[in-house]
Amino acid sequence: MKSPIPDYLGRVLEEARPFDSGQPASYIDVLAQADTSRSAVAVATVDGSVYSAGDDEVDFSIQSISKPFVYALAIQDQGLAYVLEKVGVEPSGDAFNRLSLETGTNRPMNPMINAGAVAAHALVVSTNATVDQRVDRILQALSRLAGRQLKVDEAVYAAELKDANRNMGLAYMLKAAGMISCDPQEAVRGYIRQCSINVNVRDLAMMAATLSNGGVQPVSGERVISQESVRQVLSVMTTCGMYNSSGDWIASVGIPAKSGVSGGIIGALPGQLGLAVFSPRLDEKGNSVRGVIMCKQLSNDMGFHMMDVSQIAGASVRSWTATIAGGSKQPNACRQAVAVFELRGAVRFAGAERLTRAVMNEIGKSRPNSGSGPGLGKDAHVCAVMFSFRNTYSLNDVARRLIHENIRRLSTTTNVVVIDPAGVLKMPLDSKQEGEFRQVRVVTSEAEARDHIGGMGCRVVPNEDSL
Repeated sequence: MKSPIPDYLGRVLEEARPFDSGQPASYIDVLAQADTSRSAVAVATVDGSVYSAGDDEVDFSIQSISKPFVYALAIQDQGLAYVLEKVGVEPSGDAFNRLSLETGTNRPMNPMINAGAVAAHALVVSTNATVDQRVDRILQALSRLAGRQLKVDEAVYAAELKDANRNMGLAYMLKAAGMISCDPQEAVRGYIRQCSINVNVRDLAMMAATLSNGGVQPVSGERVISQESVRQVLSVMTTCGMYNSSGDWIASVGIPAKSGVSGGIIGALPGQLGLAVFSPRLDEKGNSVRGVIMCKQLSNDMGFHMMDVSQIAGASVRSWTATIAGGSKQPNACRQAVAVFELRGAVRFAGAERLTRAVMNEIGKSRPNSGSGPGLGKDAHVCAVMFSFRNTYSLNDVARRLIHENIRRLSTTTNVVVIDPAGVLKMPLDSKQEGEFRQVRVVTSEAEARDHIGGMGCRVVPNEDSL
C-alpha cells in the first residue's frame, strides 16, 4: 500500500503553484537567475520518516535558514549566558540587513537578522578560531543534522562575497561595539560560506525534525544539539524567524520557523515533526510566496498550529481494584484488594497531575499524615498499590518528580509495586530499595507484580472501574 501523505503534499504544492507574484532575490546574481518554476515540500517525523513532493532533490543554498542552527552551535560552544551578552533575543521590526544595534547594549537585536547572525557565527568553536575552523564545524554539524554530507556552493559564495558591503559594514559595527573579537572581514567570509551550503527540502525537513526531537537526529539517534540550545533556538525562531512578518506568521501558521532568500522555509513543531518548503519567488519581506502559502495550508489542514486548543489533550489514566487470591504464600500478609493505576502516553505535568488526582480520589485521603483532609476513598483499605507504566511512552522531568513523590508518600503506609519495563520512571529494578523507596518494588511485568504481592500460583480477579 502506498502512503497517502506524499499525494496530499503534492496537492498542497499544486494548489500553491498558480501564485506567481514576487521575484527571486536580486542582490545575489546566482539567486536572481533561479528557476522560478521550482517548488517542493517535505515533512519529517521525529522518528525518522520523510515524505516529500515536487522538486525535492533540487539543491539550493541554505542562506538564512542556517542562522538558527549556527546560533545553537554558538550556545553549545560558548554557553548561553555568554552568547546573550553578545546577541539579543528581541524582534527588531526592521529589515534583516539593517545597519543598527540595540540601544544601550550595542548588541544585535537577535540572531535571525544579519548582524546577530554574524555575531553568532564569530562565537562558534571559540572567539579566536579561524574561518576554516568555524566553517568546518558548521558544515559538519549541518551535515549530521541532514543525515548526509553537505557542500558549499562556491558560485553562490563568490556571488555573495562580491556584494558583501552591507554585511561588512555590520561586522565593523560589531567589532567597534565589542560584540566580536575576530577580524570583521573574516567573520563575514565565514558567515557567507555558512549561507552558501547547499541543501534540498528533504535535508531541511530532517534538520527541522531534529529541533522538534529535542536535538536528537531522528534517523541516526545522535544528539547533535543540546536541549538547552534547542529551547532557546525554537523560542527565538517563534518571535524572530520570519523577520518583520513574524507576528503574522505565528498567528496564521503557528510553527517556529526560519526563512531564507533562496526560497526555503523550515518549520519545527516541537515533539511532532519538521517541515520544509522551497520556491524561489519572494515577497517584499524576503519570504517565499508559495512557501508561505504551502505552510499555511499544511497548518490549517493538519492542525499544526501550536496554539490550537480545539482539542484538549490529557494523558490516559485508568484505575481499578484487583483481588489477588490463592497464592502459595502471602509475603505481604494480604490476599485481598490491590489498587491498580495505569498511565498511558507521553506524559508531562498535566498527565502526572491527573494520575495524582486519581490516587488521591481512590486511596490518598485515607492515609495517615497525607495532609489531604478527612474522608475515605473507595480503595481506602487496599493492601498494596500497583502502578503500571507499561504503556507510558515518556515522562518529562516534572512529571517524573511528581510521580516519584506520590510513590514516596504511599510507600510510607503501604506496599507499592511499579511495573516499568522501559524504565521511564528511572527507578532501579531492585527488590530492596534504599531510603525513601524502601517499600517499593520495581518489576518489568504484571506477572512479577502479581507474584510479589500474592505469591507464586496466585490468581487475579479484576473489577475494572475506569476513570
